[in-house]
Amino acid sequence: MALSYSDDQGLVSAALVLDKDYLLDIDERHLMMRTRNANTFIGRLFCANFVSTLVALFAGSLGTCSATSYEDDASKSQLIVPGHTAYILPDPWGLRVRENAGVQWSSASQSIQWTGLFRQAGILKIQVVAACTKEQAARLELEVLGKSLQLVSDNTLGEPSGSIKRVLDFGQVELEHASPAYISLMLKLRDSQGEDAGLVSKSQPIQVVELRLDGPGAQEAHFNLKERRNAASVHLSYVTEQGAKVDAFYTEVQAIEEPVGTFYMACGWHRGYFGMQVNSKTERRIIFSVWDSGNEATDRDKVADENRVRLLNKGEGVFSGDFGNEGTGGHSHLKYMWKTGSLQRFLVTSESTDDTHTTFSGYWFHPEDKSWMLISAWNAPKEGKTMRGLHSFSENFLGENGHLPRKALFGNSWYRTLDGAWHEITTAKFSHDETGKADRLDRTMGIENNSFFLRHGGFLDGFTKYGEPFTRDAGPGRPTDFDVLLPKVR
Repeated sequence: MALSYSDDQGLVSAALVLDKDYLLDIDERHLMMRTRNANTFIGRLFCANFVSTLVALFAGSLGTCSATSYEDDASKSQLIVPGHTAYILPDPWGLRVRENAGVQWSSASQSIQWTGLFRQAGILKIQVVAACTKEQAARLELEVLGKSLQLVSDNTLGEPSGSIKRVLDFGQVELEHASPAYISLMLKLRDSQGEDAGLVSKSQPIQVVELRLDGPGAQEAHFNLKERRNAASVHLSYVTEQGAKVDAFYTEVQAIEEPVGTFYMACGWHRGYFGMQVNSKTERRIIFSVWDSGNEATDRDKVADENRVRLLNKGEGVFSGDFGNEGTGGHSHLKYMWKTGSLQRFLVTSESTDDTHTTFSGYWFHPEDKSWMLISAWNAPKEGKTMRGLHSFSENFLGENGHLPRKALFGNSWYRTLDGAWHEITTAKFSHDETGKADRLDRTMGIENNSFFLRHGGFLDGFTKYGEPFTRDAGPGRPTDFDVLLPKVR
């Protein structure tokens, strides 16, 4: 078993590579972030309050909005979806979202959306708990399945005046899907650009606490109920010959989607990673990093000199430095606005300098210059071996836009062994991180244009079983334009 990591501006991922198939198990960054929230949130259960139920039914029969003070007793059958699991539209960073406090709705131009997987058809009853004024509550609506639901009743938790917590009942809709389907529920103002524009502001926000669902349509529904809103990280574990002594690893990647906060990692192995990121709307990077030896998880200043990887060389315009927090090592990146849909090419080589040291070098093919360039080369101590645990992955490292789809193609992959023989990689196994086990099920793998694809996020249909293998057809042959960069055959 070997441990490999990946990092972005202090965002570090790790993966366990298991046995001869090098099956990528989990993304340890996500696991470590979640240890303090290890208990699965099933949903809070409350006792029913008969009086409040009658009030809500009476108000609904009149078709008008009423305000009644009562104690908070949600039905035991309700599914409670925390406010802090929602996404903000159209600007994912447009509102403040906090665990146990929900969404601070301070801008009328933003809306709040939850998305879940609904497995059963039938009536779906919908409520939202929010701290707001009566005037604000009266101007809210909830969109689901193309319908705009208006407020049916407004039951206040306390005296019915001022900005206080209220249970806002939006009535019900009929779910008619024949098979499980992702459905979004969006809370918004009726006229955010017009008369409602001044209803919500930083000085008078609405605090959205939770979404409550009930009825046959809510049965077996699945939502992410945890604070982490990132899509699951998804991995390709490449099948190589058992015991292969790999000294070169080549992969091509084509990004299909390009949300900010995406890392398409092309060449991963037991000591490092190499790939491309979308860091902001105006910045993208080519990243190559290698891990230190030893067990220090956070502070590189604590890493003994004999355990540190050392920078040997780097390309023009490449930044190099340290990284820490959940692993330490040497990091390098080139700022380059790579284009979505264009083919990016990556090559990693390894060369043992003695029995306990190996130099790992990362080369990237520059599309404009049409030539290979060195990103960086690092000498790793306590190594002296070749690469193993070859893999690729796709990661959503910003949770604010975890509702957006991410997809990339990984293909024409090859590895060379010490005897100089090249081997095409045609089989890969699918895996995912902890988030993909139970929280986010919108993650899949497949074959497209004779390349493996990874897709996650977006609440799109598709689900791939953990460990499922895929095999693509062999290609016409490997590229040879990088042969001059390869270590000499021993």
